[in-house]
Order: sequence, then structure tokens, then C-alpha cells
Amino acid sequence: MITGLVTVLAMGCAFLAGIAGLFDIATSGGRRTGYGFAVIGAAAPFFLVLGLFYVPTLGGVQHTAYRMTCGTNLSRIGKAMLIYANDYGDELPLAGERGTAWGSGLNDWTAANRSEAFGLDPKNAGGQATIGSSLYLLVRYRGLAPKTFVCDGDRGTRPFDPNEHHTTDDKGLATHWDFGRDPAEHCSYSYHMPYGPHRLTTASEPGMAIAADRNPWFDGPRWKASDFSKFQWNGTTRQQRAGNAVAHWLDGQNVLFLDSHTGFVKRSLCGIGDDNIYTLWDGADKVQGIPAQFGSTPANVFDSLLVNDPVAP
Repeated sequence: MITGLVTVLAMGCAFLAGIAGLFDIATSGGRRTGYGFAVIGAAAPFFLVLGLFYVPTLGGVQHTAYRMTCGTNLSRIGKAMLIYANDYGDELPLAGERGTAWGSGLNDWTAANRSEAFGLDPKNAGGQATIGSSLYLLVRYRGLAPKTFVCDGDRGTRPFDPNEHHTTDDKGLATHWDFGRDPAEHCSYSYHMPYGPHRLTTASEPGMAIAADRNPWFDGPRWKASDFSKFQWNGTTRQQRAGNAVAHWLDGQNVLFLDSHTGFVKRSLCGIGDDNIYTLWDGADKVQGIPAQFGSTPANVFDSLLVNDPVAP
């Protein structure tokens, strides 16, 4: 408050000094100079006030631009998923094989074949994969650019570049199986849990959420997970916003649905029957739910559970 008062007083002094200077120059009969500096002194407070109003507006424009670009990314991901599913028996991207579990990393993300990459057993079953590795199949097989998986509002996330990891005999993006050693740093989006008994196919309910901005209950590359105790779906506006994606300043999240439409929704309760897309069902409670954790799976086929890989410690 004191700082603001000092600023106002300084602006007033600058204005009065500028006006006094202009009057002195006008009545000096040409003996006084410095007209330009006097004009600047008198006008500076007005430009400062204008800036105070204009800068927040620029910030709002920037936030909107991030939101629109992010929505476009998810729309492209959705289209690529449908093409992928058409080529793979209506199955959405699934890394590894049936029975593969969600793990903290791949056996070898630069491996020459799928079995070695995911550590599959001799019968090509089991193994572990990341959430990112399922989405990376769209880079490997559908040619999506790595930047498509980065939201500009998701601080610390950057497009995957194999050269950062100094891989040997690199032949391009299509030779890898994941977004590098730490996929959380190169993918801004959460994905419906693909491992386990309730993964989605193109035959699932069209209203199911399939991908969205990063889940707020997981750490981001440059921010900590939101505090679930501050989230209340039927509480104050601030309590409701606490369950939104951090990438868009808790204003909401871009969500891709199985019917391929994408939209920015102001609350995470946008699944079927007000299901919270970022939480697990807690008994009969699917609106508030409980935070997802590493290894969580949906309660049933109607539980939209969008998760992403936690940042490596």
C-alpha cells in the first residue's frame, strides 16, 4: 500500500513539474529551452496509467493464445488417434502389449524392437510402459511432430529432441519408443489410463474423455501438484478452480473426447454423469473422487481417468 502511495505521489510531482516547465518556457520569451523534456514529464503519468491497464490485457491475450494452441494440439492428437485405431483393429494407442503395466520407464526407449523396448517376456506379454510411450506411438507411426504434445502454458515442458539425449546411431523420431528418458518433460497431456481392464476403444462411450491437459494432482516439470484438500467441487469458485489444470492458470482445461471433439471446459467434472476426469471414483462419489496416483486404474468403463507420467525425481 505504501509503495502504491509513493508511486501516485511521484506521478503527481512529475505531472506538476512538467506543467510548470511548460509554463516557464512559454513565458520566457525564448530564453528557456527544454520543451520536449517538459512535455515528457507532463505526459509520463498518463502513459504509466495506460500501461497499468494495457499490460494485464496483453497477459490475457497471451493466455488465450496458449489455450487455443493447446486445443489445436489436442484436436490433431485426436485425429491421429482415429487414424491409428483404423489401422490397428479399433484399438487406441497402447504401448507394449496386453498385460503391460504402467511403469516409471521403459526397459530401453531406444531399442531396436518392441520386445526389448518394453521388456516383454518370450510370449510377447507383460513388461512395463509409460503413459508417454503410448502417446509416442502417434509420433512413431503417424508422424505427429513432438511439438504437438507441448502446451505453451505448461512451464518447463519442451518438444522432444533425440539429440538432447546423445543417442547413438539415431535414425530419426520413428526409431524410438518414448519421449526420451523422462517423458514428463516432453509431453503436456494426460491420457485415459491405457493399461488395465478398462482401457478405451473406438467402441466405448463417445462422451468419454480421452486426453486433456496435465493432471493437476501430479508434479509438473516446474510446479508441484495441486493441494487436493483445497478442492471442493460444490464449494466457492476458488475451491472449484483448485481442481483445474495448472497449465491454464486454473481457469480450466482443454479436453479431447472419444467422439473426436475438443473443448475448453471450466471444470474438470466433464466426464459422463459429471465424472471428474482427473480423479478416481471414491465409492459412489465420482464427482469429487480421490486423487490418482502412480499405478491407479479406472473404477469401471465409465470412469474417465486421465493421467500422465510423474516427473522423474
